[in-house]
Amino acid sequence: MRLLAIDTALEACSVAVLDGEGEAARLTCASELLGRGHAERLMGMIGEVMAEAGTVFSSLDRIVVTTGPGSFTGLRVGLSAARGIALVVGAPAVGVTTLAAMAEQARTLETLSANQSLHVVLAAKGGEVYAQSFSGDGQPLAAPGVETAAGLAARLVPGDRIFGSGATAVLACADPANPPIVLGEAGYPDIVAVARLGARADSDTARPEPVYLRPPDARPAVRDERLLA
Repeated sequence: MRLLAIDTALEACSVAVLDGEGEAARLTCASELLGRGHAERLMGMIGEVMAEAGTVFSSLDRIVVTTGPGSFTGLRVGLSAARGIALVVGAPAVGVTTLAAMAEQARTLETLSANQSLHVVLAAKGGEVYAQSFSGDGQPLAAPGVETAAGLAARLVPGDRIFGSGATAVLACADPANPPIVLGEAGYPDIVAVARLGARADSDTARPEPVYLRPPDARPAVRDERLLA
């Protein structure tokens, strides 16, 4: 399989080409922390990575893109690019959630058994986190959601692992006698994890649709009819 993976959901603008199967697959990657400006950088980065990988769009078997949670603007940039390339190439576009990709990433840091729990937590506003729980073998135990760091901490049991930019907030609320084990505090998914997870995904069910867990902060301006009188 040869695929193109794209992530613009959070701070990073990341692209990878995966060529081959399993652990023997060749990966060509690039990633930059932008914060903003994903739209201006993404297509150039795709061209650079494709050239380095020595591949062309017509040879791609699928396009993989992160679907959120993340910034509204960033998600639109990545999803629009993935859908557009897929349409032109005639290959399926596959979506993977940001939290699932980060669970895949966390599992490379420690070998976990299926009966262990891994909680991926991304810092949100107001003491909340975007969170999803997974088994040690990467299977989701619940749907992604938004909750308080204290609420998640109250559900933890000794030996649970947490990973992501919300880990510090959760740890601060946890029982100090039985704290969870922090695997890392990454604020965005590793594009290698996105590519590998996307390679295994079912293209019939893993749709490239955005995952929005809360409404946007911005609101459309309200028109004041008095100014038109």
